[in-house]
Formats: sequence, structure tokens, C-alpha cells
Amino acid sequence: MGNEKNIPTHIAIIMDGNGRWAKSKGKERFEGHIEGVVSVKACIKAARKRGVRYLTLYAFSTENWGRPQAEVDALMQLFCKSVTKETPELIEQGVRVQIIGRRDRFSEEVRERLLHIEESTKEGDKLTLVLAFDYSSRDELVRATRTVADKVQRGELRAEEINDAVISAHLDTAGIPDPDLIIRTSGECRLSNFLLWQASYAEMYFPQTMWPDFREEEFDKALEIYALRERRYGLL
Repeated sequence: MGNEKNIPTHIAIIMDGNGRWAKSKGKERFEGHIEGVVSVKACIKAARKRGVRYLTLYAFSTENWGRPQAEVDALMQLFCKSVTKETPELIEQGVRVQIIGRRDRFSEEVRERLLHIEESTKEGDKLTLVLAFDYSSRDELVRATRTVADKVQRGELRAEEINDAVISAHLDTAGIPDPDLIIRTSGECRLSNFLLWQASYAEMYFPQTMWPDFREEEFDKALEIYALRERRYGLL
């Protein structure tokens, strides 16, 4: 490993390439998603081991609703099954799960699973695993803006008091530090509506590795590359 003192507090990952991984191996797209769950477990383990405090995973974007219904249904079933299976281990590892994004468009079963994993793991103090589920950064900013506007209209906040901190406090990620490092697997070099406000000063890393192949060794490689970066935050 690289510089152990330069471990990012918060890593966010756009888990890309499940479908292409499956296609390259002559498998169905859903098999790529199943293998991707193994990578999720590997990265949670690696993050906890290396002292990362927050790990955010882009699990299901708002745009993902546009995928074929069969694939969306399969993803929901996989999520529910994974939550049920993995919750005891997450509790044992001291991992707290926090969900960001909308919940109103999910089935009652999925909403119950989301609430269950949050409640069951709320005492975890080793790692906070943030799952972005039905998440869109633009939608998040619109919702935050409406809430702030309502407060101004009710006289609870003055327009001139609105600043970076006020906006941040009304985002889904309120209380979570901005990501230090954002990783997007599969070689694509874009954020795809993910943490646009929070990513302002994040370091970016775009490995060619497809998500189902992104395991502990690849995670450590990302940390080594991050350790070589010099973060200036716009200063000299």
C-alpha cells in the first residue's frame, strides 16, 4: 500500500460495467449485477480495513428506471435478497448503512428493506456505507432548493443567509463529509448526475476495470494513486 497517512475519509464509487462484463463473457446482464455484489462486499471490507470512514456507492440512479422492466425488477429482487443476507455481517463489522435519494417510487417491500437495513445497522461506528438509491444529483438539488425556498417564504430563513453551508445542510448528504475520491469503473470518464455539488474538490479516478472485477487489489490501487495526488482546493 501507499501512504497510510493519506487515506481518504470518504470514497464514492460509480459502479459501472456490469452489463459489459457479462456480455464479454457470454452471460446475461443480470449475471453481471450478481457478480457486482461480490465486488461491493470486497470494497466494504477493504474500506473498513484501510480506515476509510465513508463509502458511497451509486447503487441505482434515477435514470436507471429507463432500463427494461425485467432488468429493473431483477435489480430490485437482488437488492432485497442482498439486504436480507448481508445485514447480519454488516452489523458484526460495525458498518452503518445510510440511504440517499428518493424512496417514493419504490414498492412497499423495497421501502421496508431500506428502512430495515438503516435501523438494524445504525449503531455501526467503523464505516458508514452510503447507498445512493433512486438518486439524481440534479433532483437532490431541486428538492433542496424547494425546501430552502419554503423556509424563506415562511420567514424561517432570510434570502441573504443562504450560503454553501445552508445548501449542503439541505442535501440528502447532510452530515456526510464531501467525497475526497470519486472512482468510476469501466473506463467511462463522467459523473452521470452523481454528487455534483459534493464533488467540487474531489479527486477523480477512472480505471478501465469493470465493476465485477473491482476487488480489494483494485481498491488498494485507487488508494495508492490518491496518495500521490496533491489537493490544493484552488490555492497554490
